[in-house]
Amino acid sequence: MSTPNAVSARPVRRRLVLAICCLSVGVTGVDLSIVNVALPSIAGELHASVSGLQWTVDAYSLVMACLLVLSGSMADRFGRRRVFQLGLVLFSVGSLLCGLAPGVGWLVAFRGLQAVGGSMLNPVAMSIIVGVFTDRAQRARALGVWSSVIGVTIAAGPVLGGLLVGGVGWRSVFWVNVPIGIAAVLLTRRFVPESRAVRARAFDPAGQALVVVLFASVVAATIEGPHRGWTDPWVAGLVVLAVLALAGLLVVAPRRAEPVIDLWFFRSPPFAAANAIAVLMAAALGGFLFLTTLYLQQVRHLSPLRAGLMIVPLALAQAGAATLSGRLLAARGARVPLVAGGALLAAGGLLLVPLSAQTGVAYLLAAYAVFGLGAGMVSPPISQTAVSGLPPDQVGVAGALAASGRQFGASIGVAVTGALVAGAGFVGSGGAPWVLLGSCGLVALALGVVSTSRWAEAAAVRAGAHLAAPVADRRPQSA
Repeated sequence: MSTPNAVSARPVRRRLVLAICCLSVGVTGVDLSIVNVALPSIAGELHASVSGLQWTVDAYSLVMACLLVLSGSMADRFGRRRVFQLGLVLFSVGSLLCGLAPGVGWLVAFRGLQAVGGSMLNPVAMSIIVGVFTDRAQRARALGVWSSVIGVTIAAGPVLGGLLVGGVGWRSVFWVNVPIGIAAVLLTRRFVPESRAVRARAFDPAGQALVVVLFASVVAATIEGPHRGWTDPWVAGLVVLAVLALAGLLVVAPRRAEPVIDLWFFRSPPFAAANAIAVLMAAALGGFLFLTTLYLQQVRHLSPLRAGLMIVPLALAQAGAATLSGRLLAARGARVPLVAGGALLAAGGLLLVPLSAQTGVAYLLAAYAVFGLGAGMVSPPISQTAVSGLPPDQVGVAGALAASGRQFGASIGVAVTGALVAGAGFVGSGGAPWVLLGSCGLVALALGVVSTSRWAEAAAVRAGAHLAAPVADRRPQSA
């Protein structure tokens, strides 16, 4: 990431800036889990199908995946505080409109608006923290605090969602974001200094458009395929569109000096593997939360509050494992937490294969906790592995691409597991969704071993040397 230039003359109150940035990641973290708790109530009032519920979740993560890199580039060019404030405003307005949605179509559209704002929060907040905390040790601690907020807010989301849905109604899970967003906008305006990159990354409108088409068509085909039929012209057209968009990216990207997705990044095995692991982990977690919420409320007939409380062990285990993983990462490197996390993800998913309406509560809580331990162990090493061997001014772009992978993975996880359940129901699908989630953990384990090998590290250094060259010297090359 390019060195930021602070342009504010006011003394920077570092801890307050960190708190404001944590508030931004906190509100998006809560939104991630709080909406899942509200899905059955949304389905009842708005008469939404399973695919409608999938779009309610996926509209957010899909738009986020498409826009994260673009939003980071805009912040570097136009000012991080300015873009951060704009993101807070759009997220708050989107939340307000979600709570007013008269139908599921409107809700999906407003979730997309929410996500446009959300894409301007987390990556930009990280850039602000890096610019404010210039001492390496202080910066590491600040980023550790900022990252840990995700686990805490995901843990709080189900309980808060259960209380709001049970006491006020599902619309309140969106309205709760509005006062928090307003407060964050005012605090940002008063206390966060403005900064920009020394050299902003060039825009790549053609590449950005192809990314949007690729991600959107893949997710749309996965959601709509089961009930429309895979031979339906609309679904088949989406598949063809996805293939064409991918081919377009492979042709266009090598011909630009600074493409939105630089294919040279993927010549670094740690980066490629870390992105694959990010997609797998997010897909497993997104699918897990989607299935679990519907199972607890529609099959077990639990209230929203009780369903939220049942998910807490997963979130608490995730937060605790993330802290342990960070320590292991510092002491032993990325291999141990990646392998352990992949194994735990696999175990948590496979433990739920025999799930039925009569499965014991203690067994459920234990399986949820194991799955949460896996998700928590995998998360911290992903970013570290992704940037291994890359030059410092490329770290921000690499991190944004990994974050996009997480959001795209979450979309795919909800789409695929929802498709399995939509076709046959929880009983008719057997253990297929849980086997799929467990398999994600096994593949992540294997990639963790490969990406931390000596061969992978040497290849990462070679890719980093190319990316460190001046832009003028990085002319079109095949990747």
